[in-house]
Amino acid sequence: MVKYYICNMARRKKQLIFENIEVIDAGARGKTVAKAPDGRVIFLTNTVPGDIVDIRTGKKRKAYFEGTAIKFHKYSDKRTEPVCEHFEHCGGCKWQNMAYEHQLTYKENEVVNNLIRIGHLELPEVTPILGCEKTYFYRNKMEFSFSNSRWLTLEEINSEEEIDNRNACGFHISGMWDKILDVSKCHLQEDPSNAIRNFIKDYGIKNGLEFYNPRDQDGLLRTIMLRISSTGEIMVVVQFFKENRLKREGLLNALAEKFPEITSLQYVINSKGNDTLYDQNIILFKGRDHIFETMEGLQFKIGPKSFYQTNSTQAYELYKITRNFANLTGNEVVYDFYTGTGTIAQFVAKNAKKVIGVESVPEAIEDAKLNAQFNNIENVEFYAGDMKDVFNNSFIKKHGQPDVIITDPPRDGMHKNVVAKILEISPKRIVYVSCNSATQARDLSLMKAQYNIIKTQAVDMFPQTHHVENVVLLELKDA
Repeated sequence: MVKYYICNMARRKKQLIFENIEVIDAGARGKTVAKAPDGRVIFLTNTVPGDIVDIRTGKKRKAYFEGTAIKFHKYSDKRTEPVCEHFEHCGGCKWQNMAYEHQLTYKENEVVNNLIRIGHLELPEVTPILGCEKTYFYRNKMEFSFSNSRWLTLEEINSEEEIDNRNACGFHISGMWDKILDVSKCHLQEDPSNAIRNFIKDYGIKNGLEFYNPRDQDGLLRTIMLRISSTGEIMVVVQFFKENRLKREGLLNALAEKFPEITSLQYVINSKGNDTLYDQNIILFKGRDHIFETMEGLQFKIGPKSFYQTNSTQAYELYKITRNFANLTGNEVVYDFYTGTGTIAQFVAKNAKKVIGVESVPEAIEDAKLNAQFNNIENVEFYAGDMKDVFNNSFIKKHGQPDVIITDPPRDGMHKNVVAKILEISPKRIVYVSCNSATQARDLSLMKAQYNIIKTQAVDMFPQTHHVENVVLLELKDA
């Protein structure tokens, strides 16, 4: 029997307690879903579908609650034991307690539900989601932050023991911009990622390098970026808040000596209010200023500011699906929208007459041009600019009517003017790659009067998380 009652908590608003509630589904942003006795949805963060729990509500809205499971009466058979000691506190791998085959099911369900519910689309038989062979240690890029105000567990807070060392290197605690979870081992990037991060942290503590304080905006060690390519090349970028040549060179020399396998060792002095590096001067300390990724005989030069899919192995699978959906014969003019560093454009170029890539980030376009030259690909052209401004009649007149458009927009999807222009010129095929099936569904709903959905397939790029990519093939309806 389901029961609920009101819980009065000191200095807090009244909270509801719902007893013996079954968690029935997984929802957006990695949350799970239950139903309150009055039918309202409850979004949870610490359960797996199939759990039966008591829930304490937090936020209360007109249509839903947000809550936390405070007692487990039955554990779901979909559960598995998390491998990471930081799982309960780190928000990076929210589904690590769910067996991987069930993660795939819920990801595919989310994509299909969004396309039907938001886009009101008629779907063909859905091609099963493509899972990832490596469910851990699959990321080629990680970023870690330093802090002299380490996040403390409840046990540490309640302990009477004095805590001398508050230094940390790890991830931001969700909802706490100034608190860092100290990470001893992360299961997302292969070795020597953990060894390099822990060496820098330990060196900093032993040698008096001040860890950054985001509130006071003071300290020396600020962030680390680690890239490890599929070829085994390693890039390390250490971000300092201010210059201290003696301490900086001491750390970087020690790092280079300890890890001679580092291909590219770089640093940046960033004294502004945020950690972003795209407007900063990144300085080479040792090695070369780039590493290389490879894919099907192509090489891609990756710098500190370059965009590249963070799961190299699964990116190859995603691009193969994209190329397959495009069904190129060698005679087509292809437009590649939101091309990034031109990886998809170059990947499909050998099957096309020519490929035109457009991207809003000038540095990415420069990388794309250099990579095309490096790979001796002569039938690609790249242009920098906002898509809604670049994609106009003069652009089409200059480059020709596209037979196929490949589009891989950011999470916000395509601008409505871009969608309108696509509909105006009506290419034969559109391959829409998306990291957000909700905005993809919105855009596809604007096209459904002119286009049929022929294929759709989800691709899991990020195991242990709720994120999922989706590829949809559209073909122009007969006149």
